[in-house]
Amino acid sequence: MGKYSLYTAVLLWTMPDLLSGITYNNKGDHTSLFSCYSPGHLEGNDTIKLFLTSGDLVVNCYFLTRDRPSEIRQNLIKLFTSRGLAPTFRIMNSTYSGVFHFNLTMGIKENAWFISIPRETITFNTDIAPIEQWFVSISLQDGVTTYITEGTLLDLIREPILQWELGEPISLSQFIKMIPHVKSIRIAKCPCANDVVILGIICDNRLEGVYLGLTVSGFWDNNGTSWHNLTENICSVLSQDCLDFSFVDVVLTNHHLILLTSLGLFTSEDLRYPKKNLMFSRANFCGFEREDYVRAKLWYHERCLANREQFEGDFLAITFDKNKTLSQTSTCFYSVDPFAYWRPCLPKISKTGKVSYRIVSFLIDDEQRTAIYLMKTQQRISVAVRNLYKSVPHIQLKFPVFRFPKDFSLALGMVFHPRSHFLYVFGNQVWLSTDGGNSFVVVGYMSNDPIKRTYHSFYTSDIAFLSMSSTVYLSKAGLRTYTKYGKVKAPTFEIYYDHVGIGILVTLNRSTYNGIDKHPLLSTSSLTSIDGNVAFNTSLAPQYLTATKIIFFAYAPLNKQSQDKMDIRFNHIHAGKQLKSSSTGFAHIVKIMEHDHVVGFPTSAITEVLKPFKVEIAKDNPCLLSTITIEKDIDPFYKIILHLNALGSLYKFKRSDIQKTVVIPGYSSFLLIQFIDYTKALALATMPTRVPFNKTFKANEWLLYDFSMKFVSTWSISPTICNHWIQHDDVQTSRSIIKYIDLGATYTFKIRIIPKISKGARIFQMPHVEVFSGRPTLMEIDSLSYWDDTDSYIIEIKAINRYLRQGMTSVSFVVWQASTVCYISTIILTLKSSCSYIKNMYLIPNQEISMSAWEKGIHRNKHGFNMIKTLPENYRPPSHLGIAIPLTDNFYNADPSKPKPRNLFPESRVTGKYKKCLNKSSRAECNCSTSEKFSYSMDFSDCREKVPRYKFPVSQYPISLNILNEDHEELKMEPPFLVTVTEVNRRKNWKIRQQMPETMEKLKKYVESKIFLPVYNPKDLNLSITGSELFHFRVVVIPGVTFCNFYDEFQIYVDEVPLPFPGRLLIATTTAVVLGGIIFVAFMLEIYNIKVWKPFKNMIIGKKKMSFSIRPVRIAAENVT
Repeated sequence: MGKYSLYTAVLLWTMPDLLSGITYNNKGDHTSLFSCYSPGHLEGNDTIKLFLTSGDLVVNCYFLTRDRPSEIRQNLIKLFTSRGLAPTFRIMNSTYSGVFHFNLTMGIKENAWFISIPRETITFNTDIAPIEQWFVSISLQDGVTTYITEGTLLDLIREPILQWELGEPISLSQFIKMIPHVKSIRIAKCPCANDVVILGIICDNRLEGVYLGLTVSGFWDNNGTSWHNLTENICSVLSQDCLDFSFVDVVLTNHHLILLTSLGLFTSEDLRYPKKNLMFSRANFCGFEREDYVRAKLWYHERCLANREQFEGDFLAITFDKNKTLSQTSTCFYSVDPFAYWRPCLPKISKTGKVSYRIVSFLIDDEQRTAIYLMKTQQRISVAVRNLYKSVPHIQLKFPVFRFPKDFSLALGMVFHPRSHFLYVFGNQVWLSTDGGNSFVVVGYMSNDPIKRTYHSFYTSDIAFLSMSSTVYLSKAGLRTYTKYGKVKAPTFEIYYDHVGIGILVTLNRSTYNGIDKHPLLSTSSLTSIDGNVAFNTSLAPQYLTATKIIFFAYAPLNKQSQDKMDIRFNHIHAGKQLKSSSTGFAHIVKIMEHDHVVGFPTSAITEVLKPFKVEIAKDNPCLLSTITIEKDIDPFYKIILHLNALGSLYKFKRSDIQKTVVIPGYSSFLLIQFIDYTKALALATMPTRVPFNKTFKANEWLLYDFSMKFVSTWSISPTICNHWIQHDDVQTSRSIIKYIDLGATYTFKIRIIPKISKGARIFQMPHVEVFSGRPTLMEIDSLSYWDDTDSYIIEIKAINRYLRQGMTSVSFVVWQASTVCYISTIILTLKSSCSYIKNMYLIPNQEISMSAWEKGIHRNKHGFNMIKTLPENYRPPSHLGIAIPLTDNFYNADPSKPKPRNLFPESRVTGKYKKCLNKSSRAECNCSTSEKFSYSMDFSDCREKVPRYKFPVSQYPISLNILNEDHEELKMEPPFLVTVTEVNRRKNWKIRQQMPETMEKLKKYVESKIFLPVYNPKDLNLSITGSELFHFRVVVIPGVTFCNFYDEFQIYVDEVPLPFPGRLLIATTTAVVLGGIIFVAFMLEIYNIKVWKPFKNMIIGKKKMSFSIRPVRIAAENVT
């Protein structure tokens, strides 16, 4: 008792630490939940579906209670409000999280808590682009009780498909008349918003055309599905008549809607740029007929490309179910967004011999940048992997070809689990690869009922396998087990997982309002059975090891073939499940074992008994009153003989005792196989080395257990309850986590597995974690795992990005012993070796100016100098040729309706180009936003009206650069970062002062020799300007230290420049006057023929003669002396 108290104390002591992260447990733990809605949208559901429009987000919430009527919700709200309690509203996606608090007042009309959040608080963006649908959680903490409900928030303004009118609208009455002609349903989910769904119907020959439904609520809104006829949209592309025209399949990518019809494959125009009508283009595949398109299949790796990186792409493939003919280049084609050009899946390979194979499926692995082929030959099914080079598969294989066993004879498809690296191959067996197709492990055998389709939820990691007989198998991403459920009751249906992972069976029903009916997937209204029994048809022999540990041996008749024995064996799918007796008792299956030395029992399962099994009693089976002995019979059998008991009575076996188990404590157990007579039976021993020969066991010394399947099923195997919670320490994001790791950065992530079971069973049921990396060579990943004092299993990883290469890798944490009924068993962390879209560099302004001052245009410093300059219309800065001759292409404060100043010289007339105001007639038509008017970016120079103003001269202006990382931390920019500073209008008269460390000098010279620009140390930069008017600078970080394209711009207007000293003008004027005078005098002398040079010439010649006559005399005199 003291030990349990200690564990309780430790748990309470660590409670604050537990609350520091996100903990996932089973749904339904609380008796109360919230119902929240936005006015005018879906109301009164347990599932919260909110929608963001151009206005504020208004949310009303109230309690729904299962054990109290909803009429008292007003009193409940008043009760909590009086205690100062109100719910907390959290919005989050893979990279963002925001927390808001409901008002401590109640809406009078709604009788609910309410909150109003401005759209700008959630997102500033309004452009049409793929964007992650947000998750929301509404929680209220009342003492130790937490009430929480999850839901979604969809941005109706930005979602691309919602901005279009898909086709001609179809009224509900028209659609209901079409339902009898529907043979099948196809569903396509938006990759970023799984609540946005395209529903296509496959009709019989009496109804031709393409008809699609669109819903934004994941079918939760009964009136929220609109129907459209796209027949005319498709037929307008074709040059032939639209005869025998039918829908086959649909895929919704990030930017396009793809339709597969009997007349070909059609791709929509880019959904980000809406127009009046949605137009399609047809892919040209030569040599294929209508029947080929009907049997063709589309293969798409669902991945949300919000904030798309350069190494990410959307790929789609089509395979035709036929062998290639001479008129066909291939039977498999693929394309990349925008899906304009389709290539054969296989590269051109020189044929050394004839190989007969067919590509069943083709996928692109975005993480490893490889192409994966599922191929079938006459002998085997195999998977091949090739590297991609510029989106084209390489000739050489990346891995050796993986060949499946021969009993895997029917392969029907291959699929990646969304937003992960788990690759599934399915058919008459299901296989799983965690390394991109290099190796596979078997998940399940469905020999007589192959899997034809799969359905996935990235949020809960659920995977539903649908067989040919419409039987549903449920698994979790990364688990090597599954649970078998019943068959789907509806003849026409489709399985769908919404954005929060709720499985729904969608059917068509003429009696419903909009013709669509939905049911929970795992419910008796959808399936014939939901017990999840995966027992096999054979008898079990229990062998006790201890009072709480039993080994169950599965009996395999000796005359059975090996193929038949596969259906009567324990295998890995049974691990983690519960073995239940039809009478009483159940045990948890801990481990599966295979062995060849125990004849008749090729497999066994080690179990931990959670509730004791029923033992047969003498009242029901009198043979237990007899004594028994064991003798050796013909190998491998043993003979069980009944004898008279102490009272001299002999009780015989009954016919129903066949395949029951004789259990003798301390010795081997015996499965009764055949009766020689009703006092002797042949049996198989579970432990032949522990057979008690020459011993007699009296009544009450041996037991009889019934785990037979001879006459009736006496046992079953079903999923266990979830025995753990999963907690991770990243509270800023949803369960789907994306982290950007820049060059040289590190990231640490921790997961805790908290057991929910008793200490006695914890040794065997403690869930361990497997960690899988989709691309292990992208960055260094170290892991550390341990148990803490509360028996929680903790694993930490540390990712270090040391390499100058971009890409992404998923790191999956799988609780491999988890039950398939667990709400969450897998956490997937996506690491991107790239720059976060949140991370940016910015310049700290030298002078803080409020927004109100900017709007007024007046902000005076302590000297009374106005620090704001309002630029004239169509202003252009001066150039080196002078103030009146601007040479830049940038206009500031552009107004096409006003004249352009400083436009007299030819050099100025050919320069100057509008950007935002291009082809506009007035400034109002330029449509400049407030942010653009105050932007320093050269792209928005047309909109810039006011700039910072400084008095001449500008000396030692500090250029202070900061980095705002994805965690919203501000960091000073300093070495090893290097920057360049340029003036975008090519102006001079400015100078940068810096201090470059000696350790960076060599790197500085090397970079300057490569880019031919001066390079500066970003720390302690100073700028001096000796020119006048506007200077526009651009600071750019040199690549190689970061993946980010860091740059920023700033502007300085230098005013009140004194007049310069006129020395240059005076020199030029004097020179011109002197030269003019000289030319004038020369001209006059030439006219009047005045020889002014002749007297000077004669005088010079005379002096030369006199000098020549004297020199010899003087020299001679010197020689005499």
